[in-house]
Amino acid sequence: MSGPKISVRGLRKSFGRKVVLDGIDIDVGRQESLVIIGGSGTGKSVLIKCIIGLIQPDAGSIKLDGQEVADLGRGDREKTMQKFGMLFQGGALFDSLPVWENVAFGLIQGRGMDRAAAKEIAIRKLAQVGLGAEVGELSPSELSGGMQKRVALARAIAAEPEIVIFDEPTTGLDPIMSDVINELIVKCVKELGITAISITHDMASARKISDRIAMIYKGKIIWTGATAEIDRSGNEYVDQFIHGRATGPIQMEVRAL
Repeated sequence: MSGPKISVRGLRKSFGRKVVLDGIDIDVGRQESLVIIGGSGTGKSVLIKCIIGLIQPDAGSIKLDGQEVADLGRGDREKTMQKFGMLFQGGALFDSLPVWENVAFGLIQGRGMDRAAAKEIAIRKLAQVGLGAEVGELSPSELSGGMQKRVALARAIAAEPEIVIFDEPTTGLDPIMSDVINELIVKCVKELGITAISITHDMASARKISDRIAMIYKGKIIWTGATAEIDRSGNEYVDQFIHGRATGPIQMEVRAL
């Protein structure tokens, strides 16, 4: 099939008087890894939730494989959501379940798979992220932060989705473990041939895992381009953000004590 995997046009979303998405236009190619950067509160997470179907936009179009999905009914939306996997920012593992069952949760609960068959898949996915079968019997509380991220990644790819969303995949990790997770993301994306969308503040991560980067500011995409082009974007907002400078056109709202 030709055309982008995901195509978003004119997407708008407000909460009360606060405009969060103000006419977003963005495409994500098939098997492309797109990273969306931007400061806190700029609309990154809301955009992702609209694409997945967790939030209904106020206006605009979201097409997946050329099919409009912004206004689907509940049954069709649930089918569409099966195309997605997600690595949540905090891992979001269930402490009451062993690691293997965390990885297999979507297979068992979402797809009604037999527990034994789901466990076999879970063990294979743990191996893909560098964790042995013995880890599957542990509880999440027995794992380090880096291991928890690996388990969360294994869960995100367990059902072999077409699209995986990575929400701040390296948050809370030291620089070395962050790079390990970045390497695993690149490996999994290439091996599975998936389309990936990531949101992050971590520019080292953004550079490593992306084919293309887009920046969102005040509810709009203000720049998009190949990862290698970001250092010569010619956009003063992008330049300030990627270099982490306090001075520039992006002014942080600070309230006096």
